[in-house]
Amino acid sequence: MWQGTMTAELGNSLDTKGSDHMTRVHRMIAVLLAFTLALGSLAFAQRLPLNPLPDEGERDFWYYLEVDPEGVLDALRDVVGAPAVPLSVELEEPIQIAVIYPSQDVSDIWLRGWLAMSARLDELQIPYEAVEFASGMGDHDLQTTYTDLVIDEGYDYVIYGPTELSVQQDNIKRIIDAPGVEVMIWNNDLVIKEWGDAQPLGYHAYAHLDGAHRMAQYVIDRWGTEGNFALVRGTPGLIDDQRSQGFRDYLEANSDWNFLYEHYGLFQREGGFDGAQFIATAYPEVDLIHNANTAMAMGAVSAIDSLGLIDEIALTGWGGTGDEVEAIRMGELKATPMRINDDFGVASAEAVKYHLEGRADELPLVFLMRIEILDDLMDEARIAELEEEAFRYSGVGTLER
Repeated sequence: MWQGTMTAELGNSLDTKGSDHMTRVHRMIAVLLAFTLALGSLAFAQRLPLNPLPDEGERDFWYYLEVDPEGVLDALRDVVGAPAVPLSVELEEPIQIAVIYPSQDVSDIWLRGWLAMSARLDELQIPYEAVEFASGMGDHDLQTTYTDLVIDEGYDYVIYGPTELSVQQDNIKRIIDAPGVEVMIWNNDLVIKEWGDAQPLGYHAYAHLDGAHRMAQYVIDRWGTEGNFALVRGTPGLIDDQRSQGFRDYLEANSDWNFLYEHYGLFQREGGFDGAQFIATAYPEVDLIHNANTAMAMGAVSAIDSLGLIDEIALTGWGGTGDEVEAIRMGELKATPMRINDDFGVASAEAVKYHLEGRADELPLVFLMRIEILDDLMDEARIAELEEEAFRYSGVGTLER
């Protein structure tokens, strides 16, 4: 009401003459402008982070604890683990989905995510048409080309599994900013701070840093507090920083394990082979080689086996994919953080449903699938049980591609 009084007073002032009156007019205009700016600041105040941690200002990303309201992650996990409940609204036509991901990678997480999401969409009775845009882990430029295509063709939902989030950050933001499209990012759990509140519909992944810490603790529990270890790292960026550096930092902080060497294998099988071969040759005292993804772990297995050292050097993998499970059974890999893989594909299907039903505000910004440590000491019954749960939609065993 007082804003209306001020506006009327301003109108009366305009009818008067003289310098005193004009000064008053100028003053009133300044007050109104300040008030308008204040209202705008309140209307557009940044919402994130919700629960900043003490070191929040030192990072260019947020952790899931900082952006997810209490209880929403657990609530969606319950939904993901339960039978599907069909969509409650009718659609006039199928939704259009584009999937950009490095599914040509040795790791089958990408294809399994797609299979799980597709199966869950069918169970949810959501009609859809989807196009897959495949690449390899190093095909950054190809993903840029795909970005241009999906923006031009106007999809309703874009699933983006980046070759590396920091590399594809600008491309993903272009899609987020495109009108009428919702984006979900796969296999990344760190929220880009630069985007502020203009975030995707969700980050669907698992906690890479938590997996690294759990693997490092497993090493201590199994092999003790002393030894020599090396790393076969992936592509420099957010994921590798968590999987590799997080593993090293935890192991060094909580034991007397000695770090020898790190090799960047760029998430490729050949990189894993070359790195493991060099490490075993140059550092014969090595006890453990930690590999930051499936492809490099499989390359490392080939290299160490060719040197006749498969029983001498412990190899760990990452992800618990079909290839890794078989390597665990063969005793070639000693352990791996196994994702309950199909959870994140199911979560993406559920996120589509929530959005179509107008309930997107009930979704966590970051959904994390569960992790279990799988090792070669487990009996077959337990391995089979974990496989059945992890691959309940995409199918147990190595996928045919």
